[in-house]
Amino acid sequence: MGERDDGREWRERQRQAVRAHADADARRRTAEQAEAAELVAWFVAEATRRGLATTRLTARGYDGRGRYRTRLTGWYIDRAETRAVDEAGRFHLLTVPGGLRARLLGADPQPSPPPLVIGAGGRDGESIPLRTLLTRRLDAGNDGPDSTRRAAARPG
Repeated sequence: MGERDDGREWRERQRQAVRAHADADARRRTAEQAEAAELVAWFVAEATRRGLATTRLTARGYDGRGRYRTRLTGWYIDRAETRAVDEAGRFHLLTVPGGLRARLLGADPQPSPPPLVIGAGGRDGESIPLRTLLTRRLDAGNDGPDSTRRAAARPG
């Protein structure tokens, strides 16, 4: 009978340890998301203050082949133009299922919580802090990743 009690106690301690670990992980994620959201809000305020031109954002299909119109206006923050911040200060991953409907009606990528590190855990091993990416975009001014699209859209 003593062994059963020890096994039960051990399992209960394990459950409590797992629960405590999960709770701590959730608190860490929430704190990181709040910090990243503050960085995005800072970026929008600074981009607006500096007069960085916005552009109509497009999304790519998951397969990487098609580009789809969106109703979003904002700033691409990476050269691949797959991540952006809209004028309302929301972070977007600009990848969508695509298909005929998206081709005809446009895509509607939903905002997602910004990560503090872009690309963390990715297969290619390349990651960059969100702060660095946003600062680079601000420093690029109106010569950022979306400048060629704006230039092509201007009547000339």
